[in-house]
Amino acid sequence: MPPSPAAPPDAPLELREACIVAAREVIAERGVENLSLREVSRKLGVSHQAPYKHYPSRDHLLAEVMRRCFQHFAAALDARPRFDDPMQDLESLGHQYLDYARRHALEYRLMFSTPWPEGADPAHLVTDATHAFNVLRGVLQRLHGDGAAVRDQVDLDALYIWSTVHGVAGVMNGECVHRMELKARVVKQAVQHVMERMSIGMMGAAALAHAGASASHARGDTSKR
Repeated sequence: MPPSPAAPPDAPLELREACIVAAREVIAERGVENLSLREVSRKLGVSHQAPYKHYPSRDHLLAEVMRRCFQHFAAALDARPRFDDPMQDLESLGHQYLDYARRHALEYRLMFSTPWPEGADPAHLVTDATHAFNVLRGVLQRLHGDGAAVRDQVDLDALYIWSTVHGVAGVMNGECVHRMELKARVVKQAVQHVMERMSIGMMGAAALAHAGASASHARGDTSKR
């Protein structure tokens, strides 16, 4: 059987995908609290029942929109400039995170400032959110190793870095920082300053952990004598 001809560029979206696009438009225009399947159907010009063929409820549609955001976010993090040095790669990841938050403010708010839908099974949403977090874990595993003994340290550092960069995103993308009496060069240097301080903290923590492990090993050798 010959392959089906490609759809023309202006071909209408399949209803499932069209609902996603329309839902994002409703959220952007009126806020997530005003998202409903009725609003989506009105925007698409279809019957009120049509979206229910693919999404049993408003929560199911919102969960799918959020899941797509996490997928897009993880892909953006994966597309960062890569470095062999894990500390440089970590800084690159931080800059990519902040760039995404600035360029995709709606998606960023949906991922991190929107309560997860209660009426939908969150399993797929959890999977894609975890995948985004695993990008950060992967860089830290290059720094600490990936054995069971350091798993908690990797997760603690990941939460520390995520919290720090998330805070920077909130400050730099908000109104307040740009209305305060701060020198323009200070605001311009703020992100890099945070990244450098975070790197110093991570390197110091790694050095302390290495020193502690060496001391513990030395004590063990002494006790055997």
